[in-house]
Amino acid sequence: MGESAISPERARRPLSGSRRALIAGALGVLGAVSALAVPTPAQAASTLGAAAAQSGRYFGAAVAVNRLSESAYVTTLNREFNQVTAENEMKWGPIEPNRNSFNWTSADRLVSHAQTNGMKIRGHTLVWHAQLPNWVNSNMSADDLRSAMVNHINQVAGRYKGKIYAWDVVNEAFNDGGAVGTLRSSIFTQKLGNGFIEEAFRAARAADPSAKLCYNDYNIDDANANKTRGVYNMVKDFKARGVPIDCVGLQSHFGNPPSNYQANIQQFAALGVDVQITELDVGGSGSTQADAYRRVAQACVNVPRCAGITVWGVTDKYSWRSGDTPLLFDGNYNKKQAYDAVLNVLNSAGPGPSPTPTPTPSVTPSPSPSPSPSPSPSPSPSPVPGACSATVQTTNSWGGGFQSTVTVRAGSSPVNGWTVRWTWPGGQTISSLWNGVSSGSGSSVTVRNESYNGSIAAGGSTTFGFTANGTAATPTATCTSP
Repeated sequence: MGESAISPERARRPLSGSRRALIAGALGVLGAVSALAVPTPAQAASTLGAAAAQSGRYFGAAVAVNRLSESAYVTTLNREFNQVTAENEMKWGPIEPNRNSFNWTSADRLVSHAQTNGMKIRGHTLVWHAQLPNWVNSNMSADDLRSAMVNHINQVAGRYKGKIYAWDVVNEAFNDGGAVGTLRSSIFTQKLGNGFIEEAFRAARAADPSAKLCYNDYNIDDANANKTRGVYNMVKDFKARGVPIDCVGLQSHFGNPPSNYQANIQQFAALGVDVQITELDVGGSGSTQADAYRRVAQACVNVPRCAGITVWGVTDKYSWRSGDTPLLFDGNYNKKQAYDAVLNVLNSAGPGPSPTPTPTPSVTPSPSPSPSPSPSPSPSPSPVPGACSATVQTTNSWGGGFQSTVTVRAGSSPVNGWTVRWTWPGGQTISSLWNGVSSGSGSSVTVRNESYNGSIAAGGSTTFGFTANGTAATPTATCTSP
């Protein structure tokens, strides 16, 4: 999903290595102080990006370009973060809605904003089974799809060559559950087989040799999960065979990190790749949420090859899971307890990975749930009578597709399990869904809660989201509870 520089932010940026050395000399400290030195209390930074930069890392946010017209949003973004990820603006559907016809406007605006404010840029994403334009379809032959994929990578990565710090080359290709190493069924596996991931990485290295190339996925936070093992085995194989891969992205949409979260980061790092926490948001509030954020940040800084952390949004107001209040700034841009917890960890961090990538040699070229929404704030009405209600809100659209958030709200009594139903008005079909389980056929849609979001307190809410093919629509939904 994607999203005014101010003088205080610039004043808080970390000192360069040479300036630190001069200060150290003036204080009688022996030895040169590098930009990666472990900070002392006197050096403690007051913003997330500056604190992360002291150890050679970044702390970033997913940004929706249309929010750059809101001054409070921009002020917080520019002050606190030193890296940005486009929420939607660099995905295949929005950026190449028609074959070989590219819409660069929004992506260019984000890149310009980041460069003006000294921020790294993560490109998200080159190849993903969701948010594809209609012209990428099952009628294409394997050769035609391969040509389209490689051309898309060449054009997009080539346009921003030298400007992108890291690309999510392939997003969410592995199945949840099931046997280790199984890929989800998509047009890419159906037409190109499992080798499409390798093909995409080789094409990306050719298009931009200096960018770090990442595989990005959700539900790979637990070191022992089958999905994690599948990604691990792929990375190990790629490194052994010289397939260019530099990093693994952990999306980390959860309520609490698994107990082996740091061990998971370490096991990927041991393969010779960086680890980037790419889409972090943690549901909850107060000290419980703060402790979960602290554990994530601590796990990252404890592993030198953990390059940085990106939270999936700036403020709870626009979060794709706003009902869970999962970000570091509330809807009024106030810092939460979790903010202080993360800042303290970053200020005590040891060195991060080398700033210069050591890419795998190239050979000839051939995505919670990963959401990428940039929603408008969900309404917060008074508790409604009855079991539950559901409101559908379109949050983004592009040629041939759109994205929506559905807010499920309990009435005057708690809800333990919910089912939302609606009927499409004009042949729309869901292409991907997160935070819910869908069923139904034809124009009738039924979505039930996941195991973790079925319980809603009286007057409370939760959200699920989806991308869909067809003309954007906001159907009237009904909600029932057992």
